[in-house]
Formats: sequence, C-alpha cells, structure tokens
Amino acid sequence: MPDEWMPGATRLDVGGHAPTDGGPPKAIGHITWDENATAARPLDLVPYENLQSWFGRNPSGIPSAPHILWDPFTGRFTQFLPASSRSKSLADKAGGTRTNRAGDVVLQVEALFFPHCRVDSKVYARLVDTPCKGWPELLAWIRSWGVPDRWPMGRPTDFTSRRNEEIWEEEAGWYGHSQVPENDHQDPGSWPAFTTAEEDMTPEQAAQLKKIYDAQVPYSGWQYKGQGTQDAWALLNNAAITSAAAVKSVAALSAKVDGLKQPILTADQLAALAAQVAAHPTLAEQIAELVADKLAARLAD
Repeated sequence: MPDEWMPGATRLDVGGHAPTDGGPPKAIGHITWDENATAARPLDLVPYENLQSWFGRNPSGIPSAPHILWDPFTGRFTQFLPASSRSKSLADKAGGTRTNRAGDVVLQVEALFFPHCRVDSKVYARLVDTPCKGWPELLAWIRSWGVPDRWPMGRPTDFTSRRNEEIWEEEAGWYGHSQVPENDHQDPGSWPAFTTAEEDMTPEQAAQLKKIYDAQVPYSGWQYKGQGTQDAWALLNNAAITSAAAVKSVAALSAKVDGLKQPILTADQLAALAAQVAAHPTLAEQIAELVADKLAARLAD
C-alpha cells in the first residue's frame, strides 16, 4: 500500500477528508502565482511559510488546500490531505465532471512560484528554470499511487489553456491546471520533466509536440495486446503477417520468371528437328542464313 502521507513532507492535516470517485489516477500541477510580476518588474518570491499558513490554518485558504505545497527552491513539502482524499484546489461546477474526484487519486501539487519571481537576486521566468529541488522525491511518491509519467493533453510549455473533458475523464497521467475542465486558470506554464531526455527537446520539437496535442491526438504510450491507442503486440504481429505474405509473393514471382526461360531441347528433339530441316532444303538454307546472322551479331558485340 502506498504511503497516504508523502515521506519527508511536513504534515498539516486540514481535515474534511472525502473519497474520490475512482477511475484513471491523475496528478495536477499548479503554481501559487501570488504576485503579478513582469520581466521589467520582477518581485521577490513570497515566503514559503506564508503559503503554508494560508492553506493549513487560514479559514479562507483551507477550502482550496492542495495535497502538497512544494518549494522548488529548497525542496520543502507540506501535505494538507492524505492521498486517498480529494482536495478542493480545482473549480467543480454542479452537474459536470467532478474534477477533484475524477480518479482513483487526483493528487494536486501547488508549486511555490510565479513568473519573474526573484530569489537571491536571480529572476526566474518559468518553473522549470528553478532548481526544482525535491522533484525526484515528489515524482516517486506520485508514481507509487499509479499515476503514469505522461501528459495526456501535453506537457505545459506556456500559459495557453487546452481542455478536453473526454480525455480528462478517460486518460491517466499528469494535467496542468490549464487542462482541467470547468476551470479557467492558465497555470502552471511549465513543469519539470520526468526524465533528463525530455529536457533535451529543441524548441522546434516542443512546437511540433504542441501541435499534436492541440489537435487532441495524444500519444498514450506503448501498450500490450489491445490496451491503448498504440499497441506494440498488434503492430509486431501485423508486421510478421505482412512479411510472410511478401515471402509468398516473391516465391510466386520467381516461379513465373522461371516459366519464361527458354526451354532446352533434348537430344531426341534436336534429332527430330534436324530430320525436318533436312527434308526441306529451302528451309535449311533460311535457317542457316539466320544462324549466320545471329552469330555475326554476337561476335560483333
């Protein structure tokens, strides 16, 4: 059984626990976005303790507390609700999908960050520009709850909203706040990669990937025997069938080519042909002329 409370996180239980509805497990990335800074007017990062107190003790903040508050500059964590409980960090309109409950778990993470925040005289435009301390530990805990390393709506690379309720309800994985139905927030703008290889993506490759997700054709990963939109077993099986058919076609073609080859006359057939030619002197002369012409042409080559 995975840990209800993330190892190493400060526990500040706000109560009000309630179960989720079940379904594909999900994790949601948020940023706290406490200030509206700009590149021309950066602002100091809000202290971690302020957010910890807001979500954990303030009557106005408790109703929107996430599961985890994460400080990517120091690697500190505070957890406000157990993993198996829903939190209330997402807007949830009556009558639609129950956003905070739509999965076996819906683990919500608030990263302490806003664009162009300043820490120790350095300005950070994106979350991924921060040290992202503690990310491996956070990812490992979320993986332990069955959330796969994938972004069904695409890994966030900007503050563009992309939402699809069908994908949200049916696909497990990570979502940005900007990708959740019934919500209008545009965060997180970026999020750390699952692997180092993801960080090697060029801007052109990131733009191509964004186009794929904008077209709502998400890659669901290699699956096995009919699970998901990409089925490795089926593709390999089809390749084997196609290869076998190609071998048969080549064999049939070879037989046809062999049938087109000039037949070789037996000794008896040659003797019968010679007798026929000898019985017709004029024909013999014509054949002799043709043979002479053919030999002359071959010698000329």
